[in-house]
Amino acid sequence: MTEQSRGHVTALLAISRTVADLARTEAFYRDGLGFVRSTGPEPIPVALLDALGLAGATGQRLRMRLGRQSIAFLAFDQPGLPYPAASVATDPWFQHAAIVVRDMEAAYRHLVAVAPTPITRGGPQVLPPSSGSVAAYKFRDPDGHPLELIAFPQGPSADRWADAPGLFLGIDHSAITVTDRDAAIAFFRDGLGLSVATRGLNHGPEQAALDGLNSPLVDVIGLEPAGTATPHVELLQYRAPLRRTGSAPRFCARDRATTRFVFAVDGLADLVAHLRRAYPTTLVTVSRDGDVAGLDGPDGHGLILVEAPAPDR
Repeated sequence: MTEQSRGHVTALLAISRTVADLARTEAFYRDGLGFVRSTGPEPIPVALLDALGLAGATGQRLRMRLGRQSIAFLAFDQPGLPYPAASVATDPWFQHAAIVVRDMEAAYRHLVAVAPTPITRGGPQVLPPSSGSVAAYKFRDPDGHPLELIAFPQGPSADRWADAPGLFLGIDHSAITVTDRDAAIAFFRDGLGLSVATRGLNHGPEQAALDGLNSPLVDVIGLEPAGTATPHVELLQYRAPLRRTGSAPRFCARDRATTRFVFAVDGLADLVAHLRRAYPTTLVTVSRDGDVAGLDGPDGHGLILVEAPAPDR
C-alpha cells in the first residue's frame, strides 16, 4: 500500500475530555476562557461510544468552541475514576490544551475570577528566547484537566492569530507527556501521517515555574497534520525530573483523567488497516457504522479518528 493510499490525518478537529458535571464545566470554560456553546448537551452518539469501547453506555456531550477550535466534553451516567490526586506534568496521562491570548496579563486577571487550580508557580512566566520567548501560564479546570494560556511575541506564530477577535483567541495545540519520545514521534509520523515541525529542549527557572516542577529538562516536539499548523500536537518528554516509579494506571473513557485527540482522516478504512498491520498489539475499535475509530496511542493517550469532513464527532 502506498503512502497516499493508506490514509492519513488531515486535521486535529477537537479534543475530547471526560468530566463529571457539564454545567460546571460550561461555566468554567465560558466565564473564564471565553468559550461558547456549539451544541448540546445531547446524548453521546452511539458511533462514538462504540469507538471508545463503551457500546451500550449512556451519557451526555457538550461541545464548545473558541474561535475556530473546539473541545467536546463527555459526562457518563455511570462515571469512572476521578482525576488522580497530586498529578504533575511528568505523569504519562498529562495532556493540556494551549489557549492563545492577546494580552497575557488581562487574560490572567480574567481567568483568576473563576478560581482555577494553578500549576504554574508565581503567575504567568516569560520563557527565554531558546524556548520561543512566549508568555505562558498553566492551570487546571474543575475536573483536574490541565490547560495553558500562551501569548506569542511578534512573529509567524503571532501572525496566525492576528485576525482572531477578542482576548482569548483559540487553541494552538494540545500537548501530551510521553515516556519514549522517539517511539511517539514514529507513531504520529509513520502511523498517522503527521510531520515533525519543531523540536526544542526547554529548561531553566522560568520553565520550572511554568511546569510547577523543580529543575525540569523537557523535550518539546511539535507535529502537524498535512498543511495545517494550528491546532497541532506537541509531545513532551521530561528527561528530568524523573517520573514517579511504579506502573501507570490504565484509564478508560469514563475516567476523568482522559482527554482524546479527535482527528479528521482522509481514508479512514485504509488508515485503520495500516494501524492494525503496523501496531498489531494496539486495539483499534471501529464503530458499527464504520464512521469512527478509537485507539490508545503512546502511553495510553486516546485517539478518535473520523472520516473528513466530520462535523458531528
